[in-house]
Amino acid sequence: MPFVLVANQTGRLVVSAANPAAGRAGIHPGMGLADARAVAPELASRPAEPERDRRALTQLARWCARYGPAFNTDGTDGLWVDSTGVAHLFGGEPQLIADLRRRLVRFGLTARPGLADGLGAASALARYTATGHAPHTTRIAPPGGARAALAPLPVEALRLEAETVRLLTRLGLKRIGQLIDLPRPALQRRFASRQAAAAVLLRLDQALGIKSEPLRPLSPPPEHVARAAYSEPLIASAGLEAALARLIEELAASLARTGRGARRLALTLHRSDGTRAVIRAGLSRPSRSAPHLFGLLNAKLETIDAGYGIDLMVLNAYDSGPLLPAQKPLARLLPDLAQNSQTAGRAETIAPLIDRLSGRLGAGAVMRLEPRASHLPERAEALVAALSSQPSHLAACLLPHLSPGAPGPAVRASSNAIRPPLLLACPEPIEVVAEVPEGPPRRLRWRRSLTRILRAEGPERIAAEWWHEIGARTSAARDYYVIEDDTGARFWVFREGSHGGTPGELSADERNEAPSRPPAWYLHGIFA
Repeated sequence: MPFVLVANQTGRLVVSAANPAAGRAGIHPGMGLADARAVAPELASRPAEPERDRRALTQLARWCARYGPAFNTDGTDGLWVDSTGVAHLFGGEPQLIADLRRRLVRFGLTARPGLADGLGAASALARYTATGHAPHTTRIAPPGGARAALAPLPVEALRLEAETVRLLTRLGLKRIGQLIDLPRPALQRRFASRQAAAAVLLRLDQALGIKSEPLRPLSPPPEHVARAAYSEPLIASAGLEAALARLIEELAASLARTGRGARRLALTLHRSDGTRAVIRAGLSRPSRSAPHLFGLLNAKLETIDAGYGIDLMVLNAYDSGPLLPAQKPLARLLPDLAQNSQTAGRAETIAPLIDRLSGRLGAGAVMRLEPRASHLPERAEALVAALSSQPSHLAACLLPHLSPGAPGPAVRASSNAIRPPLLLACPEPIEVVAEVPEGPPRRLRWRRSLTRILRAEGPERIAAEWWHEIGARTSAARDYYVIEDDTGARFWVFREGSHGGTPGELSADERNEAPSRPPAWYLHGIFA
């Protein structure tokens, strides 16, 4: 029976979509609902849901990633896919279109595919070739054949404004072929404004491939990709592992040609029933080692349900980094380079371990300390995911601390500075008794425990970061001491403020009026 979707346009109910039965009755989109009911009294209707339509179309565009790495929606009723370099996996362009159509029919959808060198020509072929014909009519323009394929189509296929189309029709230019054959100066003289003429020429040149049209994919296309399609779906785990190994070899060869290594991988398994599964893996350092990449992905491949079989596998490298050849310099002639080479060797050794732990435990479960631009100890580093680090950060910041005799992670300003291996996230207040006001503490009370200090070393002055606190309450400079109590325990404490000054947590105006207060003591780290 005739059925339509109805939308509210400025208080008027109009038809936004009509099924074939309604179309045969003379109902078309844009017609008022009252007029449509007059044509077909048995007409059934339902309110249109454009937001749900948009989400469904976006989901379908993502599903079409099996036909190309770049894709996006096109208007409210279409989508495009850049299938460059993919058609051979299906046996050619006609076979690719046939596979796409067959799967959409299985989803209960009808489609009018078009394929050409550019987006403008493909859109024209898809939207206007099938007018008046079967909905599955396919038009494929051969390479360089857009001119002949577009010539019989109406000028509406150039994606022009409605007013421009009406003007061209009044001028007798109803087909694209007429625009192609008309000299450019004569075409420009037919328009009252240069903007209208320029818009027509631009759309015509884009459709003919004379001018390129920027494509805006729904998601950034991968930097390197490897694909494999199978006429017989893969179900057994052995077949999937063998296919994965071949894809990784192909991806590694692609990375080697550009001198880069992968840092973020995504393996998409397209099932024969239209569903798909995605396996992701991250690397702490760029790598194109096939055994290492295979180990990261194969560990998760066992958890994937193949369903009715996998008929397409796509391996993408969404992020990559330079991977330069390693060289071992002569230690006697170039000792500095030799030390850097040893650091790089340690990085290559620990990176696979970080990748395996992150893949098994999750990227958020394996963390590392990353330096920050601050000389205050509690701000000098932050915990970040190990996989989010850049190669230079991993080698320069993480690995040196793993070597014997390396300084603590908080060493920044001076190589002679002493830092505790355990640094508290927030300094804890303590009560201190000192022999002289500006001297080191002799007794310390921390967490209700009173201890006697036998030795002290310091102070080390760390100034406040005034540039972060302009217009706010500033903090005072800190004097750090390394102290040891009568049990042999060593602590890292500091005094904030001085006995002769005002409290450090006041602004400049408040310090001029506030009375002097004794400094505050804090415990910041523990040595043993």
